[in-house]
Amino acid sequence: MDSKDSVIESLVTDLEEAEVQHSRALSGHLQNVDRLLQLQRCRLRCMEEGYRAQLEELQEEFETERRSIVERHQRELRYLQDVAVAVEQNHAREEHEATLNFQSTRDEIKNKSLQEKQYTRLQLSGKLEGLWEQFHCAMQSYAEATERRKLSFEALKAKDEKSSREVEVQEKKLQKLQDAVLAAKARLAAHLRAGEEQNGRVREQKEAALGQLQQLKSEMSRARAKAHRSLAELTAQSGAALKALGKIVGKAERVLRLAELCRRMESEEEKVLPFYPSSLAEGERDDAERVLREAPTEPLARAVLDYVGLEGFWRRFNKAKLEEVAAGQQRAALTHSNRRLRALLRRYLDGLAANADALSEANALPDVSNGSRVPKACLQRSRDAPQPHDPPARRGAVGHAVGLRAEPQSREGP
Repeated sequence: MDSKDSVIESLVTDLEEAEVQHSRALSGHLQNVDRLLQLQRCRLRCMEEGYRAQLEELQEEFETERRSIVERHQRELRYLQDVAVAVEQNHAREEHEATLNFQSTRDEIKNKSLQEKQYTRLQLSGKLEGLWEQFHCAMQSYAEATERRKLSFEALKAKDEKSSREVEVQEKKLQKLQDAVLAAKARLAAHLRAGEEQNGRVREQKEAALGQLQQLKSEMSRARAKAHRSLAELTAQSGAALKALGKIVGKAERVLRLAELCRRMESEEEKVLPFYPSSLAEGERDDAERVLREAPTEPLARAVLDYVGLEGFWRRFNKAKLEEVAAGQQRAALTHSNRRLRALLRRYLDGLAANADALSEANALPDVSNGSRVPKACLQRSRDAPQPHDPPARRGAVGHAVGLRAEPQSREGP
């Protein structure tokens, strides 16, 4: 257990060192990845330009080559059709000639096979007579060999009788040996009784030893169960540590993916200068550095020191939040200005569509020479609008007014 505790402590120490090294390596890796992404984007733009140029050249070459291949294919197709017709004619002619040659050759081979058959029959009849003579010679030699084997059989029979007599003599000797074995067995029984007594004493000693062995086994089983419980606890703790590390790794991967997405949305200025300069005065910066150099006393302050490496991230995050708030304020200002301009433009269009009496009176529109963004040319066209006695021209002015009213609506922002 002491050795396992020491191993666990060393593993915890290694895990803490690995976490510190991982945080350092991660920060260095992110910086390297940012530089590599910038280089890769420049390289990708150059490669895309080269790819487009090569693609256009290849398309032109492909079209010219395709036209030439199609023309050559048409010529070769016509030539192959002519060749196919000629080949079919030659094949029909050669097939007719081959049929005639085959019939003549078949008749010749048939006649030749008949002659060879007769000649072979004569040769086989001569060989059969020679084999018959060899058979008679072999039969005579077999009879002679059998006579010699018969004589040898008689000799072996006499030898067998002699061996039977020797067996009887050996049986008598065997009977004597059996008597000697019985006497030896009697002596062996006496020795066995003495051995059983000795075995009884040994058995008692064995039972005592078995009792001690059972006691040792029980102690060993208890020690094994205790070790198993400790191992189970260690396994559970290790599983919990692995799950916690898996969650940390998943969170880190998510942070990396978000950083990659944010990197794609950065402007060129932000890629060159990712961190904005501090807005604090020199005295304020000195005070802040002095506070950071002091040893923290509160637990929360000591915990913050573990995340000093995220200082750049928090700066960029704060910058993004400030830009978001500024963009919202600018959006609100632009929306207010857009509404005001719509109201002015609507009043201006209503003035264009007014009748001659309204035009003869004092201008009811407000003075927007300073604050309005309506072009002066539009104001001049409103003064030069046609009179009611010219209906077509008036309808044209009304249509122009409707067109101007539709144009700002199409240009409205979100």
